[in-house]
Amino acid sequence: MAKHGTDASGAGRRLLRRSAQGVRRTVARRPRLFAYLAIIGPGVITAAAGNDAGGIATFASVGADYGYRLLWLLIPLTISLGIVQEMCARMGAVTGKGLADLIRERFGVRWMALVMLALLIANGGVTVSEFLGIAAASELFGIPRYVTVPLAAIIVWWLVVKGSYKRVERVFLVMSLVFLGYIISAFLAKPAWGDVARAMVHPHFDFSAVFLFTFVAVVGTTISPYMQVFVQSSVVEKGVTPEDYKLTRADVWTGTVFAMIIVFFIIISTAATLHTQTPPQHIETASDAARALEPLAGRYAGMLFAIGLFGASMLAAGVLPLATAYSISEALGFEKGVSRSFREAPIFIGIFTSLVVVGAVVAMMPGLPLIDALLNMQVINGLLLPVLLIAILRLVNDKELMGEYTNGPIYNIAAWLTAIIVSALSLLFIVTKFFPSIFPK
Repeated sequence: MAKHGTDASGAGRRLLRRSAQGVRRTVARRPRLFAYLAIIGPGVITAAAGNDAGGIATFASVGADYGYRLLWLLIPLTISLGIVQEMCARMGAVTGKGLADLIRERFGVRWMALVMLALLIANGGVTVSEFLGIAAASELFGIPRYVTVPLAAIIVWWLVVKGSYKRVERVFLVMSLVFLGYIISAFLAKPAWGDVARAMVHPHFDFSAVFLFTFVAVVGTTISPYMQVFVQSSVVEKGVTPEDYKLTRADVWTGTVFAMIIVFFIIISTAATLHTQTPPQHIETASDAARALEPLAGRYAGMLFAIGLFGASMLAAGVLPLATAYSISEALGFEKGVSRSFREAPIFIGIFTSLVVVGAVVAMMPGLPLIDALLNMQVINGLLLPVLLIAILRLVNDKELMGEYTNGPIYNIAAWLTAIIVSALSLLFIVTKFFPSIFPK
């Protein structure tokens, strides 16, 4: 039986490699732009999924509460996100294995169990938040969550379980286009661009518990643990190899820049329309955030925001359970992949199905505070992120594993700085929660 599983796994890898060779032959015959389009996917999808319901709630709250003062943070976050995503994509291309696979093989069962527990806590909570986002979007249309949440769960499940990797990827890429409305809205809001420019180069920071909560939430929703698992597993399933990795690296950085541009304009939209009010309008519901789109859509702002929130939540509602199913299946050595049937990968499909069902059921519970729940989920992400970052850095610098594809000195400095700063901020946040008077107001 084990031999049969090994043969099937080997056949699957050979099939993926032949597919990758086909991509490379196609790439060789096309102009460079079309070559990029042939391999685009994992990087753009993963980065866009980071701007999910929790991301929109977090960034909209930043703009409403702080105006432009935290825009400077987007510069180091863009660099950090791109570097972390690229390291995981590179490991997938070089080793042909997912992140959980490598953690189990190189660090043993204890490390694997710790990382999997962190991912399960983070991903389970954020999966609930995505269905909360779907619920909030439907209620902006006047449709009860008891109708849309089960329907959305069925659509997401059917797309992944019954579809091929190529179909799933294409649908996810189309969903990522919903964020373009924030770019248009930000320009029509006519923000003070001079203030925007000054905020980008003039860092603002304080040690209050509220500020640190926001700071950790922004980091947690930007560099979410599930994103690293998903991008590496997607690169492996797509059959990317070191020979065609340059295009995947471009895909990763394109996705990172696109995602952070959207974040930039979400903050500007809410800062220009909500923070400028007297007093500034704090976001407590999805309809509060929808008002940030009034410069673009007027009285239809709620509808436009609902479409964007729904698309973003649907994208992440598919990506998050997938990332969790990938990681746990890899950690336990089971077959995985969206192109596999239930007979071929029962654990993978079972984990994915369970997370979708649980997320949908919890999201239908009445009285859950949407914005508070979404923000708290992002803080959990930020607190758990250092555990995964340290594992990634140790793996990508393993010469036996990566050969000539280990990090260079600049990458290592930037990546370790990210891990150290996120860890320090997480610790500071915990300290301020237990000792609120430790720092002066």
